[in-house]
Amino acid sequence: MPAYDYRCSTCHAVFEVTRRFGETADVACPECGAGAKRLYTPVGVVFKGSGFHNTDYRPRPAADAAPASDAGSCTKAADSGACASCPASD
Repeated sequence: MPAYDYRCSTCHAVFEVTRRFGETADVACPECGAGAKRLYTPVGVVFKGSGFHNTDYRPRPAADAAPASDAGSCTKAADSGACASCPASD
């Protein structure tokens, strides 16, 4: 069962209550007995890198789907040390 944080509306005490997911009963402050409201805190999970549906399994545009033109198969001329299929570089 998950634990939830609550804050008292009268004395502002913060406390934790373990409850079931579907439980909707009101929670009373253990110090003064007044009603309390649930605190919503950020989750400690950070999604970084590849492996997520939005970025990895989306269909690619036609321009990106085509393989690059033989950039990986560059052959250098033996005598000049320059690439025979690439533009000259200074």
